[in-house]
Amino acid sequence: MQTQSTHKQSGFTLIELVVVIAILAILAAFALPRFAQLSEQAHQSSIRATSGALAAGVALAKTQWVSNGFTTAQTDVQGFGNDLVDVSAEGWATSVASDDTSSAMTNTKCLEVWAGLLQSNAPTVSAAAGDNPDYLISTTSGDCVFTYRQDGQGSFIEYDADTGEITTTIN
Repeated sequence: MQTQSTHKQSGFTLIELVVVIAILAILAAFALPRFAQLSEQAHQSSIRATSGALAAGVALAKTQWVSNGFTTAQTDVQGFGNDLVDVSAEGWATSVASDDTSSAMTNTKCLEVWAGLLQSNAPTVSAAAGDNPDYLISTTSGDCVFTYRQDGQGSFIEYDADTGEITTTIN
């Protein structure tokens, strides 16, 4: 006597698989643009935070200059950071290692101000794009321009050593 064994195969039908793929495609269509937007917002927030930190550093250096009782340009303002920040006759940061109190900024002085005011954990800066910094330094009309490179949008932070003004342009 022969017994027939019937095995019922289980699995997904083609229709079930097509429905699942369609649902995943719909979810991806809504989620991917949102993730791209979050990335852009994160870059913008990073630029604003860095600009705010730089503005705070500039203000703190001037405050220390004022509280030390100075009314003229000074090198190595005592009581701020590593006591190495140099300030103009108006009290705005102009350099660190250069001992230059002139408000006419160069790439070197911009780099010094960035490092001296932001200190540890600051985004990387360089005047050479090949170094792959977070911000690329340049000068325009004697002002420091720090161009954000991570999103390729050309956003920048500008520091005017004549007035202490920090301007942020987000593209």
